[in-house]
Amino acid sequence: MITTRFAALSHPARLDVVRLLMRRHPDRVPAGEIAEVLGLKANTLSAHLAELMQVGLITRERVGTSLRYGADLDGLREVTAALWTDCCRGRPDLCPPFALTRDIEERPMTAPRYRVLFICTGNSARSIFAESILRKLAGDRFEVFSAGTRPQSELNPMAVKMLEDKGYDTSVLRAKNVTEFQGADAPEFDFVFTVCDRAANEECPTWPGQPLTAHWGTPDPVKAEGTEAVRVLAFQQAYGMLRHRISAFAALPLGALDRIAQQTALDDIARQEGVE
Repeated sequence: MITTRFAALSHPARLDVVRLLMRRHPDRVPAGEIAEVLGLKANTLSAHLAELMQVGLITRERVGTSLRYGADLDGLREVTAALWTDCCRGRPDLCPPFALTRDIEERPMTAPRYRVLFICTGNSARSIFAESILRKLAGDRFEVFSAGTRPQSELNPMAVKMLEDKGYDTSVLRAKNVTEFQGADAPEFDFVFTVCDRAANEECPTWPGQPLTAHWGTPDPVKAEGTEAVRVLAFQQAYGMLRHRISAFAALPLGALDRIAQQTALDDIARQEGVE
């Protein structure tokens, strides 16, 4: 089985599918969206998806009339385990990701705070909501940043007003591009979250220091159409969803969880859709 899985991953397009589904985990992604993101024809993608399912690297489920795909973590875990135990013979100098799987420990109040980065496409609403919420909830424990993947953006006036109405300090906010945090002098993060599907769909360089990552996809309130009341409601719902998730994140006993448990907790939070 391991050789057939490696054979499946040897095709660039199939490897791209797995990478995309891992960036979107625990989401299930429609085939049409996968094809659009990767620039593949429907029949070509269908063949790749069938191959990856056959070897146990992705899963499929029906949601209404739509077929949606996700990463098969068990199958992918077996691939990496085979590399670690068989090919690498368990040598940490040959398999640095395993050697660097440090646990994130609770830090005393006098120690540096955890660094957290929230990413969305425009850095105009959702990611600045997340930045503001975590800073207000637990700014004593977390140093918080946000950024967008677009070359240029600006803060959404409705998002800024909503934060101000809720008592947040918006003077510290500005729209930033993610490249500000990818240079040699950039801070090293403990956690990196994407909060929109489009940003998660984009291929980004590996973050130094191996931060824990998660995708907390949130509907884009900027795209809401209709009356002002309808648009305000969309912003309120996005804010509420993010506050619900970030409250759960800030309450995690990081020092009591190993790295696998920490990642599991972040993925569980991603599945929460409640709005406070």
